[in-house]
Amino acid sequence: MPHLDFTQPPFDVLSLAERQSIRKNTQIRFLAKDESLPVAELQYLYVVIKGQIEQSLDGDFVASYLGSNHSNDLNNNDWFDSRRLPEASPKNSLQQGDENSTNPKAIQTYQFRATEDTLLLQVAGSTVDKISAQNHLVRQLLSDKLPERLKALRQRRSGKVIDPSHYNTQQEVQQIMLQPVIEVKLLPVHIVDANASLYEAAGIMTKAGLKHVLIQPHSVENDVALPQRTGRLLGILTDTDICRAVSDQQDPATTPCQRYANFNLRTIGANDEIGDALLTMTRYRIHRLPVIDHDGNVAGVLGQSDLLAHISHHSQLISMQIEQAKDLTSLDTAVELIGRYIRAQHQNGVKIGNVSRMVQTLNAQVFTKLWQLIVPEAVMKNTCLIVMGSEGRGEQIMRTDQDNALIIRDGYTHPDLAQFADTFNHHLADLGYPLCDGNIMMTNPMWRQPLKQFNAQIGVWFKNTDPMHGIYLSAILDGEYVCGDESLLTQVRQHLKVAHRQSDPMFVRQFARAALQFGDVNQWWQKFMPLLGGKSSSQDIDLKKAGIFPLVHGIRTLALEYDILTVPSTKDRLKALVQAHVINQERADTLLEALEFFMAQRLSVALSTDDKHARQVDPMTLTALERDLLKECLAVVKSFKTQLRQHYQLEIS
Repeated sequence: MPHLDFTQPPFDVLSLAERQSIRKNTQIRFLAKDESLPVAELQYLYVVIKGQIEQSLDGDFVASYLGSNHSNDLNNNDWFDSRRLPEASPKNSLQQGDENSTNPKAIQTYQFRATEDTLLLQVAGSTVDKISAQNHLVRQLLSDKLPERLKALRQRRSGKVIDPSHYNTQQEVQQIMLQPVIEVKLLPVHIVDANASLYEAAGIMTKAGLKHVLIQPHSVENDVALPQRTGRLLGILTDTDICRAVSDQQDPATTPCQRYANFNLRTIGANDEIGDALLTMTRYRIHRLPVIDHDGNVAGVLGQSDLLAHISHHSQLISMQIEQAKDLTSLDTAVELIGRYIRAQHQNGVKIGNVSRMVQTLNAQVFTKLWQLIVPEAVMKNTCLIVMGSEGRGEQIMRTDQDNALIIRDGYTHPDLAQFADTFNHHLADLGYPLCDGNIMMTNPMWRQPLKQFNAQIGVWFKNTDPMHGIYLSAILDGEYVCGDESLLTQVRQHLKVAHRQSDPMFVRQFARAALQFGDVNQWWQKFMPLLGGKSSSQDIDLKKAGIFPLVHGIRTLALEYDILTVPSTKDRLKALVQAHVINQERADTLLEALEFFMAQRLSVALSTDDKHARQVDPMTLTALERDLLKECLAVVKSFKTQLRQHYQLEIS
């Protein structure tokens, strides 16, 4: 009798007693060709020993599960939980409160049919449930929640989560990055009146053992201190500011704090993730972040040294290397460190979203430093450099084609702007960021314009008279600030909202069509089925077309429809869509996890092959767990595209 392979998931995390229990409650099940599992037998976990099972839903193909006779790895048998219900479209409709969501008739079940004589191992569902209740690793692997199963995959990619006793250690970094900021030891709050002298502020710093104080501004009209209910009204004064005042030969006893305080203060919410705080500090090169509680009050100040001590993260070292770069050669060294950082984080099982957003921050620092090395200060002050596409969304891992633009202040000119742009783009190419094949770069005059002309161009794109207009608009919707005058990008985003409201009401409907243009994801999975007898890279699944683009563009379209134009990342767009009650939190989490699975899969391909674009994956090279999750994520894409068709009343193509 065949036995379960306890070296493969989901059985590799079982204790000895749990393995014995599984053995006692497992039996052989044979299905002849074209025979289906009856409804009464949809209460087991099945492992395909030999043969092939086809899964369908109301006659539509969903996936296939293969035995060792079809696998490159003889020990890599597919498995499936027949009790798992399909993702019901009523439950996950775009709008919350769908009246059909509680309709019992809406519950569907999968059908399982043998496409050839097939041998299965049938594990009692009650036994699996009992073990799952005691073993959180098994529970995670077999969860009907996609985010939980994807978390299990990330643990395995670290190559360390085999022994259940080591679980907490392997997830420590990940969990720390997701902890709320309030978990870190905060510095106490000391607020000084804006009219107090630098001498008084210095005395408070010395007594408290701090290198800063917060500054309470005054109302100009009434000369009274403003209420401190919102920390965003406060400023900050540091010991460096006091040293600057002394070097300016100012008398500390008579010089008011407000003259040297910084009122352009960055803050962080008490419940925001530690990873977000690190990103903010790294991006803006600041050392202190006032922490704002849910009432808007300052709960404390997050210091950089305390944060670093809490997480022991090394991205700050790369940031310092970039900041200290004096030429292209030293900048190239820092860029190479980013590549090593990506590989290390991926191998450690860190969530791909955390890695990509940190890479976005580090890349932005590279772009900023390069621009500073090229242009005079006047150009920096009168222009705004932005990145677009996946780099703008913070969803880029590998160094792929550049997408950037330069917004110029109206009335400002410089005879060498075109040369500066050309130097910038080609130096970036030398650093390993390839030139854009579509010429969406600031070497192209269309992407290097004064603000007024930029906005006029956007108005033309909303008329959608050219097939490229949707592509250009998608690019600018994903635009993110890098350096220069950020207010220029803010004004472009404001104009996007105005131009959208002035456009044809049917524009968004047409804009959404692009998310559907690559066809049914099931077709992609069926394409690989003929490969079981041999390999052909031409039939690989294109992860970008089949998974990433439909999710990104569909969510981008919903964000445009609901005027969510200040945040370019898919994660932040989903968060805003939830707040606007367009989708529910569970659906948003599932869509984001599916997107990040595709991103992580592309990264795995890029790191393990010579395919640095990493758009395609051969399903036969994946483990059984990865294949299962790929099928599930493709199913999420399919249901999302169905919802877009229904929401925008688009015909099924």
